[in-house]
Amino acid sequence: MASLPKPPAQPDDNPESYVGLTSDEAERTATEHGWSTVRTLAPGAIITMEFLHGRLNFEAKDGRVTRCWIG
Repeated sequence: MASLPKPPAQPDDNPESYVGLTSDEAERTATEHGWSTVRTLAPGAIITMEFLHGRLNFEAKDGRVTRCWIG
């Protein structure tokens, strides 16, 4: 039987450290830290709940990150 594929390593990063940054600063920093996918969402945006390895999500209001989570 074939082994299960192992996802690539995610950056060892604290999502809370992005809260309070501007959206642009947060996206640039996340990319520099090695996140393969970075997305910024409006508060209350309707999104699917699938977990995507290597993705960092930001919720931003008035150009500032108010919430950040992995997946």
